[in-house]
Amino acid sequence: MSVDRRRRIAVVPGDGIGLEVIAEQKKVLRLLDERRALGLELVDKDWGAERWLREKVGLPKGALADLADNYDAITFGALGDPRIPDMAHGREILLGMRQGLDLYANMRPVLCMDDSLSPLKGKGEREIDFVCFRENTEDLYVSTGGVFKEGTPDEIAQDISVNTRKGVERILRYAFEYAKKTGRKKVTMTDKHNAVRFGGGLWKRTFEALKPQYPDIVAEHLFVDVAAMEFVRHPERFDVVVANNLFGDILTDLGSALMGGLGLAASANIHPGRIGLFEPVHGSAPDIAGKGVANPLAAFSTAALMLDFLDASAEARLIDDAVRACLKRGPRTPDLGGQGKTGDVTEFVLDELARTL
Repeated sequence: MSVDRRRRIAVVPGDGIGLEVIAEQKKVLRLLDERRALGLELVDKDWGAERWLREKVGLPKGALADLADNYDAITFGALGDPRIPDMAHGREILLGMRQGLDLYANMRPVLCMDDSLSPLKGKGEREIDFVCFRENTEDLYVSTGGVFKEGTPDEIAQDISVNTRKGVERILRYAFEYAKKTGRKKVTMTDKHNAVRFGGGLWKRTFEALKPQYPDIVAEHLFVDVAAMEFVRHPERFDVVVANNLFGDILTDLGSALMGGLGLAASANIHPGRIGLFEPVHGSAPDIAGKGVANPLAAFSTAALMLDFLDASAEARLIDDAVRACLKRGPRTPDLGGQGKTGDVTEFVLDELARTL
């Protein structure tokens, strides 16, 4: 990683356990920066429930332009607070960044790092190792639709799924290019074009058009219900999986269960050549916030994805190795069946990193 300039990272802890795990993640990043001179500059942002409740401000005016012009990455914790039941601040902040920065590729590794974590009989580290890509800016999540005769027996609610050729092609191409770059041999596209004719048909036609451009990669199609079944029956059949926003959201949470739970699940939201947003996907978990038992490992794995994005792949692998070591012989938080505290896990990971640096 070149240090000819600082790598500026916006730090958005958010709410609940997001505040806790991002505080621990910063310790890991700072240690690596001190030992390896990575040129990281961590800039805290107070975007979350507290500011929303005080000022009704989610993303401050000019925030998106500032992020796009002056930052290389965003590390993000979680949003969600019982005092804001409609998640208005979450839509403005997280969806605002995804949409406003055009972060079209959501990446979720599905990797079992210890056989004891797998819920599947006979399936573990060797069998559960693939990557999911989810289109991140279209489909049902664009909030196009409406309600007619709300609150009456004749109420009609409509959500419209938006799919564009540009949006579909770029996420499919990204999945193929990722497979090519990383040496993975198969790309599985999943949709439901037998029932969802128009959007699904666009996905299927675009996939078929791209396949010949990647002759060295096996290109397979599965309907999403079959894909969900195969995640459980034969996870080893998957290498790279790509889906639309809704199906990708559902499948990747299933994938996190195969890893051992949301406390281990990392994600990246990226637009190649631009800024990226990196987020553990466990949510704000208000029921355990402030108790010191939140699992920071997903935040650490997310930091590894971010360092990969920032061309610090060697340091990213050090984090991955430390996380794996913690799962095999270190403390575990209650979500993984242990009695460890958040700080215990961080201390183990920091000691492991210090030993290898």
